[in-house]
Amino acid sequence: MLRRRRIGNALAYLLLIIISVIWLFPFFCLLMQSFRSYATESGGMVNYLMPREFSLDNYKFLFGDGTKFTKWYLNTFIIAVFVTLFQTIVIICVSYALSRMRFKGRRGLMNIWLVLGMFPGFLTMICLYFLLKMLGLTQEGAIPGLILISVASSGMGYYVCKGYFDTIPKSLDEAARIDGASRAQILFQMIIPLSKPIIIYTALVAFMAPWCDYIFASYVAFGHSDSYNVAVAMQRWVWTNDYQGYFTRFCAGGILVAIPVTILFMCLQRYYVEGVTGGSVKG
Repeated sequence: MLRRRRIGNALAYLLLIIISVIWLFPFFCLLMQSFRSYATESGGMVNYLMPREFSLDNYKFLFGDGTKFTKWYLNTFIIAVFVTLFQTIVIICVSYALSRMRFKGRRGLMNIWLVLGMFPGFLTMICLYFLLKMLGLTQEGAIPGLILISVASSGMGYYVCKGYFDTIPKSLDEAARIDGASRAQILFQMIIPLSKPIIIYTALVAFMAPWCDYIFASYVAFGHSDSYNVAVAMQRWVWTNDYQGYFTRFCAGGILVAIPVTILFMCLQRYYVEGVTGGSVKG
């Protein structure tokens, strides 16, 4: 019995290692290509995995005077930070209201939001573009426009956060109300300190969406390079006639874009998992 269990564990670990290698292989290729300098290697984009000579030319190009990568990176960071802050606040407030309060139309409102959430957001791209254009939030004003788009409908993402709030005993709220605490005091002084995992999960999800956004960002900032985020700007690179020359620079930019997200997930992975599992209950 023990031998069979060991064999089963060994096969399971072997399968997981194979899956990990397959999953990490594209990222390894991206990293290796970012250290290859097209200018110092003759023959164009030859088919090999490892560069002949490791070089930092691509990274130097990104932060040089001939590109706006630093501005694009800063645009992406600004959008992601503001969206994370406001979207997390909105989701927490909406989730608390739906979890703790009972009012007329509550169930119908939740069902409507659930149905609307099944439709992809890009179905409203044309309407949103004209609305933002009327407000002056396209092209030159694309950054606040993208923040507004991400925050405006964030309340519909209450599902996981509300499920986590439902796991917190309501008797705590009742005891606090008897002692004279208001709804706001209960939320900020009791619920939020007990909900650290789901708050971190909500913030991570909110940060990821604008950080990797391409569809809305390219649509709203179309034709104005100073308002591009990294995804849009790098896509414009690979559309140039010098595809071979910009490919390795594209890889270097992809590595720099992945670094903040990787660090966040590595540092907050435990809270992320707790938030997902804690908010998966039905309420």
